[in-house]
Amino acid sequence: MTTEGVLIVQLPRGSAVELNWGEELPPSIASGRIVLEHFAGEGPPEAGAVVLSVLSPEALRDRQQVCDVIDEAPDEGGPLVVIVEAAEYLREAELTAVLDAADRTHRPVILRVLANA
Repeated sequence: MTTEGVLIVQLPRGSAVELNWGEELPPSIASGRIVLEHFAGEGPPEAGAVVLSVLSPEALRDRQQVCDVIDEAPDEGGPLVVIVEAAEYLREAELTAVLDAADRTHRPVILRVLANA
């Protein structure tokens, strides 16, 4: 087990997820435990290793699967990347599943939503 992991959530500017959050961010983001970034463009981040790609954020509720892929990644290298192909909502349970997995590694973890559902 490590100290607190680093989780960065990346959303497209003006995404459905962002609009559905409105003025009330999920607690893990509002508290600063998860960093929120916006990006323009498409596809996975240029840096990092994609370790998991899911069609929708509901798949992230399988905490064991998310933790397993993070645990199996090498300890060295750039960020680990979890891709969500499309999302309209991103709920606290889905965020904390990835955050729990991020706590298991020294590498930063990026959760990137590619498009609106």
